[in-house]
Amino acid sequence: MNNILSKGVCGMFVVLSLAACADDNFADYQTEKPQNKAEYEYLNAYDALKTYIDRSANPNFKLGAGISVSDFLKKEQVYSLALSNFDEVTAGNAMKYASCVNDKGDMDFGNVSKFVTEAQNAGITIYGHTLAWHAQQNNKYLNSLIAGKEIEIDPDAANNFIKYTCGEAGANIWDKQATYILPTALEKGVDYTFRVDIKASDKYEKLEFWPIWSASPNKDEWGGSKDVQYLGAIKAPIGTEWSTHEWKFNTLYTLDKLQFVFGNFGGVICFDNLVLVKDGTEDNLIVNGDFAEESMDGWGNNWNGPSFEIDREGTAPAVYYVDQVDNGKMEVGKPMNSFIVREAGKGDVPGTILEGQGPDGKNCMSITSISGAVNTHDTQFFIVTNKEWNAGDKYKISFWYKATAEANSETQCHGTPGAYMHWAMLPQNPHFTTEWQHYEATSTIPAEGDGMKTIAFNLNVDKESSHTYYFADITMQSEEKGNVIPLTPEEKRDTLIWAMNNWVEGMMKATAGYVTTWDVVNEAISGGGDDGEGFYTLQSASDADGDAKNNFYWQDYLGNEDYVRIVVAAARKYYAENGGTAPLKLFINDYNLESDWDDNKKAKSLVHWIEKWEADGVTKIDGIGTQMHVSCYANAATQKSKEDHVVKMFEILAESGKLVKISELDMGYIDENNTSVKTENMTEAQHKAMAEYYKFIVKKYFEIIPVAQQYGITQWCATDAPGDSGWRGGEPVGLWDANYNRKHTYAGFVDGLAGK
Repeated sequence: MNNILSKGVCGMFVVLSLAACADDNFADYQTEKPQNKAEYEYLNAYDALKTYIDRSANPNFKLGAGISVSDFLKKEQVYSLALSNFDEVTAGNAMKYASCVNDKGDMDFGNVSKFVTEAQNAGITIYGHTLAWHAQQNNKYLNSLIAGKEIEIDPDAANNFIKYTCGEAGANIWDKQATYILPTALEKGVDYTFRVDIKASDKYEKLEFWPIWSASPNKDEWGGSKDVQYLGAIKAPIGTEWSTHEWKFNTLYTLDKLQFVFGNFGGVICFDNLVLVKDGTEDNLIVNGDFAEESMDGWGNNWNGPSFEIDREGTAPAVYYVDQVDNGKMEVGKPMNSFIVREAGKGDVPGTILEGQGPDGKNCMSITSISGAVNTHDTQFFIVTNKEWNAGDKYKISFWYKATAEANSETQCHGTPGAYMHWAMLPQNPHFTTEWQHYEATSTIPAEGDGMKTIAFNLNVDKESSHTYYFADITMQSEEKGNVIPLTPEEKRDTLIWAMNNWVEGMMKATAGYVTTWDVVNEAISGGGDDGEGFYTLQSASDADGDAKNNFYWQDYLGNEDYVRIVVAAARKYYAENGGTAPLKLFINDYNLESDWDDNKKAKSLVHWIEKWEADGVTKIDGIGTQMHVSCYANAATQKSKEDHVVKMFEILAESGKLVKISELDMGYIDENNTSVKTENMTEAQHKAMAEYYKFIVKKYFEIIPVAQQYGITQWCATDAPGDSGWRGGEPVGLWDANYNRKHTYAGFVDGLAGK
């Protein structure tokens, strides 16, 4: 789930209660007991946690703990306590992608290898966490892999310019400046014209031009010149393409330095082709204004930066084409959102794929027009593109087409499907015959289609008769210009499959067959949406909850079904190739499976998705991990609902036939006001209520999950969380308190294990 922090809370980062644990290894270790120690004396009678598991009933059951690998490797209290109380350990962060892969893609599994060696020597197993996840990825590296192909610039045909990198935007316009010292100061009271080409990494409207007399004797109290001529902001916004900006002015001072002011911009600003002339003359007063000599003489910045350097680009941008239609080959299992069918009086529906019925065995789709139509547009086929087109944009379109009878068609510009804009779109409307034909055209978006996204085909030109129309292999490419050519979706997919395989192979080499059980995919299921079958969608950057800036959603590039299949295949392949001989068990781990607000829909969705992933007959998911970051509620009705849905979750998971693991169990407390209670404010009654809930959860696990499906339970937060913890900070989430004394929750957990 979340990061396990270096201090406290999750995974025994602090040493746990040793005096109260009856661990022989720590017989002399003493800790301060609670003031009300009489309430806790009964805990001394309990043995170490793992002794309460009925090994005769389930010899393979794993009682686990989340740990910090760095603490484990110290081989001190945490190490010994883990060995005394648990069968298995799960690394909080050390085995995650971002912990092992740097910004350049270099992988370092040193800590992982040490962890495996020490665990192996100690005879404790490791649960692998995690091979694939959208969080804690090295986003910088992964995004660089799919950033596009930079066009190699011919040094002899390149355009040089000066580039200023601003970093974060400041609060004031003067926070960031680019400056140029004139070789010769301007004359006072003379007319000048100044022109410059500017572009930026994003749109910017507020850049200002302030020439200054820096050598003026008229200084302010900080030593700066008061003789600044504020010539104002640019008249038109700067964009990502070069634009020319001009100021005409009469000098108020003997100006000797040019200042470009852009402190409230965050990004990159570039300058080129600077020309400053005295009116009536032709001599450029700026030396090397086109930067052909690759010199930055005279250029500088203000006290705040920004950094600057000479950069170069091709003299003319490259032309390339980007397909704006998704799944134009109409592959089964991929979204058909780009293709919509409409009949008069009926709602819009996605097109239906006909496998292998197109030209040369391609897939295609069919649309049947209505008979007796009133309008030519009573039956329409829409191609919905990924781009909002501007008038004059160049495009290439191609597709295969035929019909059951000879027929004409019309094409229109629409915004969204049905949002009519213009009666004409393609340069020539398709004429259908009963044989497959290939349509191809290069044209521009008409003026009336400015802002369009959709091409509409009107298929009721023959109003009286009903025909069936077929389309296959559809592309609509936009003409683009630039020095970086974006990767196609196929190229991104291939690149990321390589990256995922490389990562999994590296991890399997580092673990050398010792780690036999893994969270193969973590937190794949979203908490909303509809996958088309009434279940939740997968997590995605496009979801409301998707954090595209801080996360990397592999599934957005690999596909919702292939994503998991790719990782599972890689895990099994590289495990076997790197010493793995015991059966490999792969789990899908997720949270909120016990949720009552959606009546366990997420648990149902996860089981549904596992069925979809396994439908290829090759992919095998062995188990389901339920995180169970739960809370005990003071409100009796609420608590009853929570308990009922814990039971429902276990029933759903049991019915799946998969192994079931409580993977990250911890607990907080919610009072009558629906407020989370901090540890310092907890009452004895509240602690005991939490113990009962622990007992309930653990006991129900053993009652409902068949023995053959009982993989194990992992306590995620062994101690209560410190106030500064990033995970449930200050909450009573542990089985031990912050002073390492056993809590009532310890007893509840034990009683659940013992079936009391």
